[in-house]
Parts: sequence; structure tokens; C-alpha cells
Amino acid sequence: MKFSVVKQQKFWWTLSATLVIASIAAMAVSYLQLKAPLRPGLDFVGGTRLQLERNCEVADCTEPIDIGKVREVLTAQNLASSSLQLIGESKQTLSVRSQNLGVEERQSLQAALDEAVGPFDPQKTQIDSVGPTIGRELFAAGLLALIVSFFGIIVYLSIRFQFDYAFFAILALFHDALVTAGVFALLGLVAGVEVDSLFLVALLTIVGFSVNDTVVIYDRVRETLADSVGLSMEEIIDTAVNQTLGRSINTTLTTLLPLVAIFIFGGETLKYFALALIIGFILGAYSSIFVASTLLGWWRGRQEPQGVALAEAAETFPSESEMP
Repeated sequence: MKFSVVKQQKFWWTLSATLVIASIAAMAVSYLQLKAPLRPGLDFVGGTRLQLERNCEVADCTEPIDIGKVREVLTAQNLASSSLQLIGESKQTLSVRSQNLGVEERQSLQAALDEAVGPFDPQKTQIDSVGPTIGRELFAAGLLALIVSFFGIIVYLSIRFQFDYAFFAILALFHDALVTAGVFALLGLVAGVEVDSLFLVALLTIVGFSVNDTVVIYDRVRETLADSVGLSMEEIIDTAVNQTLGRSINTTLTTLLPLVAIFIFGGETLKYFALALIIGFILGAYSSIFVASTLLGWWRGRQEPQGVALAEAAETFPSESEMP
């Protein structure tokens, strides 16, 4: 049975608009509360992060670490503005992010925490420090990479296809990146999830995956436009989507399987990186099939007479089926 994306295109557009508005709202609330659209990690703001795991062979681990006692220690150390997070199901791992601490300050804090809520296992202690200047440089470099990638995609698609193809592809990419960021803004508000340089890497990967899926569909649209004289633009879009639907679904599913495994069984470092990719890849497949293709069909249907094949749509570059 032939699947029609065009018949329900208003539903897909409404769903996407709802997701985008909800994402913008989540980032706006995050900005009001945290002074940033997403909760920034150590990579971007700089500072020192201590991750301490309680030694359950010595300490009583039947109860989670007492955050109140931790706050008292931080206040006594003049670090009351530090952020705290308990990690793991049993809440026996403490993560403290504070301003940059020297060696003596860090040792004093560790000793005080060890006495108040420990003892902690020194073999499992993690310490990370990033200067504020380096954090700003990482953030600027990440944003620049995203901007350059979007510009490069516009140029490539404008040359290979036409500008309206490129415009709707970029619109779909913004949709994917914005909704992924919105989900992490919500996670930052609800669960204290921070974004770091790996999140920017995830966004770049999502952009590459999504545009690849969109190019496959657009290439088939171009082939169908050249070969199917007499078909309406809606029929051409539906035909192109149906011919590439199996490939899109299979590619997405096989990509998601290892990511789900990393999210479930991987460590804390890669957990949210994998989650960002899972969200983005699902959105990328969705936007390529239901957003980019239907918007292109709607636009071309307004610009071109019904039933007339667009000869210029097949110019400039060969299609994938014609490539050696």
C-alpha cells in the first residue's frame, strides 16, 4: 500500500511547529533561571568539578548522601554558589562544580566533605578543571563550526539541486537542532543535565545525518520530476518518499541500535552524548520524510503548473542511479 505524506502534511507541520515552540519555551525558561538557554557544563563556563564516590565498604550506604550536610561544608568553605548533583541510582556519588580551586583549596574541600558525608574512595575520585577563557573559546569554536556547516550545506545543495531545495533542507536541519536543544534545556531544568563540548559534536553529527537523508529523498524527487510527465507535484513527492522510505527507516534503526546500547551500558561521560544523537537521528529521519519533502512539494506546487515536469530540476549533476 502506498504511503502518502502529502495528505497529512498539515498535521506534520503542526506537530513540528508545536515541538519548535515548546523547545523555544524551554530554552526561554532556562535562560530566565540559569542565565543560559541550556545548562552549561564545565567546558563552557570554566571552574573545577569534583566527583566523589562514597566507599560503601566503610560507610553506611543505605541512605543517599545528605545534600544538606554538603551545602553546610561548601558554605563554610566560601563555596555556597557551587552546583551539586547526586549520580547513580543509589545516590552515593557526589558531583560538585565550583569556581576554579587551587590545589590546597581542593584538598581542603575534599577533606571536609570526606569527614562530613564520607568516607570517599580515593581511587574513584575524578577532578576536572577548565579556565573561563578556555571555556569561552570552546563555546565560540563550537558555534562557529555549526555556522560553517550550515553555510556549507546551503552552498552544496544550491549547486547540486536548486536554492529552494537548499532552503527547505536547512529549515529541516534547524528544526532538528532546535528541538534537540529544547529537550536538553528541559532536562537541564528538571534533572540538572549539563551540555558540554560533546553536545556540540552531537549537533554537528545530527546535521550531517539529517542532510544525508534529505539529499537521498531530494535526489529521487529530481529523478521523478524528469521522468514522470503528467504527475502532480503531490504525486511526485509521495512517489519519491515511498521509494526511499525503506532505506531511511533501515538506516535510522541500524544507527540507533549501538547508540541505545551506549546510552544504557556506557558511562556517564557518553550517556547524554548518545541521548542527543538518539533524539537528533530520530528527528532527522522524521524531518527529511515529513517536513523537508512536503514543504518542497507545497512550494513547487505553487510555483509550477500541475502535471508539468521540471526539466531544469534534473540539470547540473547526475542522480545517484546514474553515478558509476
